[in-house]
Amino acid sequence: MKILYLISIPFVLNSCTASSNQNKSQDKPEQLHVVDGYNQKWIDPHGKTIKDRFTPPVGYERENYKKNEFGYFLQQLPLKPIESLVTYYNGRTKDRRDIYASVIDLPIGKRDLHQCADAVMRLRADYLYQNKKYKDIHFNFLSDGKPRYYEQFAAGDYTYPKYWKYLENIFAYANTSSLHDELTTVKSMDDVQIGDTFVQKGNPIGHAIIIVDIAVNPKDGQKLVLMAQSYMPAQELQIINNPVNKSLSPWYVLSGDVIRTPEWKFYPQNLKTWN
Repeated sequence: MKILYLISIPFVLNSCTASSNQNKSQDKPEQLHVVDGYNQKWIDPHGKTIKDRFTPPVGYERENYKKNEFGYFLQQLPLKPIESLVTYYNGRTKDRRDIYASVIDLPIGKRDLHQCADAVMRLRADYLYQNKKYKDIHFNFLSDGKPRYYEQFAAGDYTYPKYWKYLENIFAYANTSSLHDELTTVKSMDDVQIGDTFVQKGNPIGHAIIIVDIAVNPKDGQKLVLMAQSYMPAQELQIINNPVNKSLSPWYVLSGDVIRTPEWKFYPQNLKTWN
């Protein structure tokens, strides 16, 4: 999420319902498996990646991707041990374990920059960077709506330190508003794909979360999703719990007029995809 103050000197921007078909008699025993906001039945605590830790609920099959696809990259994101707490940029911890089921094991830097939209852009950039698709790494600045290209910034230096400097430059001058305007709206939540992003401009602040895994029911095509977020202040990416349907948590069914997450609510029109 970002808060923009209109001043004349250079500035830094601050970024950033599920339903169940089970009846009450079925829900009650399911609650015995719910710990820290997620259902232990869908968690393998020994799994070290998203794909290995999170098990699709019964009747659903995980979507599989080729190694060079964004979906594969997201499913293979490394996770910290299951008991880990989210860490802020200043070393403090986010102790509300009911908010998240796991912590993504990626460095976030020492500045208050890696917030919600920044984390979404970072994952997209990391995927492209790892696959050496340098020319495809670009994001729009809020100030003029124009893209800033990684290749131009790198000037031939494709080392990770220079890449991270590029990202922090993007984090400082892009936000939920610029990301919202840069991405394409998904016409229907039925069309949701891995890597799609719920992003809301907000006034004065907004929020963004990214879909990092999908499972599909082959009988009726219904999709379940896992979603990840950063937040304010800058913090590690986290797989968020489902506060509405804890028996299904951390998986979500994207249905209804409101998508309620632990720290925000989104609407179907907020779903965006990469061009």
